[in-house]
Amino acid sequence: MQVFKTQSKIIITCHKWLAPALRSEVIGLGFDVDRVFQTGVELTGTVEDCIRLNLNLRCASQVMYSIKAFICNDPNELYKNLVTIHWEKMIAPDGYFSVTSNVFHPSITTNLFSNLRVKDAIVDRMREVTNKRPSTGSELSGAVVYLFWKNDEAEVFLDTTGDSIARHGYRKLPGKAPMLEALAAATILSTKWNKFSAFVNPMCGSGTLAIEAALIATKRVPGLLRSNYAFMHLLGYNADVYYDERIVIEEQVRSLPALKIIASDISKQAIDIAKINAGVAGVADLIEFQVCDFEATKMPVPEEGAVVMFNPEYGERLGEEVELEVTYARIGDFMKNQCKGMTGYIFTGNLELAKKIRLKPSRRIEFFNATIDCRLLEYELYAGTKRVDKVVNAEI
Repeated sequence: MQVFKTQSKIIITCHKWLAPALRSEVIGLGFDVDRVFQTGVELTGTVEDCIRLNLNLRCASQVMYSIKAFICNDPNELYKNLVTIHWEKMIAPDGYFSVTSNVFHPSITTNLFSNLRVKDAIVDRMREVTNKRPSTGSELSGAVVYLFWKNDEAEVFLDTTGDSIARHGYRKLPGKAPMLEALAAATILSTKWNKFSAFVNPMCGSGTLAIEAALIATKRVPGLLRSNYAFMHLLGYNADVYYDERIVIEEQVRSLPALKIIASDISKQAIDIAKINAGVAGVADLIEFQVCDFEATKMPVPEEGAVVMFNPEYGERLGEEVELEVTYARIGDFMKNQCKGMTGYIFTGNLELAKKIRLKPSRRIEFFNATIDCRLLEYELYAGTKRVDKVVNAEI
């Protein structure tokens, strides 16, 4: 099977509720989306298409290329189906591969066992056909095979990604409770920011939101910061296709000397970490860092398309939540008094605390941060006479 040229189903996975942003990215790259679901999108293409997807997508986790779907009722049936696949045409007989899986079947109590059956089938097939066998392990540094098996339906894929592309490669120092890069990108892409006007991120922590904003505005994609993908370890890989796409993404980077991105935090240590991460991402000179309480952030002149975006703590214990009520009320006052003419956003996993902002959201967008059900709340901060200080009594 010449996977680099053969059309098949492609599943691009993402974290929960990032699929709408991922769909927009995929369409923006010129692909047709066949299906959208809560944790990903489906389309049709080749592994060469997967190269382009891997390098360009900000909101994705893995790019999976389907090899075979089949009915499966037990581990032996799994083995019998997989041993018939021409693995020797996809994985080097003396190479390296790993196996990952999501299995929901009563015959499997641990994914380790299903992974072992997949490895056995591949190795046995290779040994029989080539008299050689590849090595295997848990590190996703070579070719990667992925199994999805639910009830009696199984499907095996080539994971063309390897280590998740949801992490964009610049965060060498994560800081306190960092936001996943793919989630940060998806929240920014869901705002009304026009990518030319100011983007202000008070309480910036390790700087993920500000860095992602700078990357998005200047069209720097995650592929610029990564040099190893699972597709590089498949037979038939043409490095010229990869390098041609690298040239495309390098040449599309644009200079925006008038762009104003501001990131502030009361912690000097947090700002120091944010500066290091921004330097690795190549956008340190695009971000104005300020060490101060968020209310002292030096704001730009308001302009159409500008946004201010907060990702405050949610509060996990009672004492923390009571203290954060004051912080959320201060955030509301800050947006009302100092951010007029901008659009405000607060990303939070605590909707009771969000009521303390005392502004009425114009839009509520659902996201998940790990296992926490979150909302991105949008506020129109009018510069004119329209009142924005309506107390929120309704449920957010």
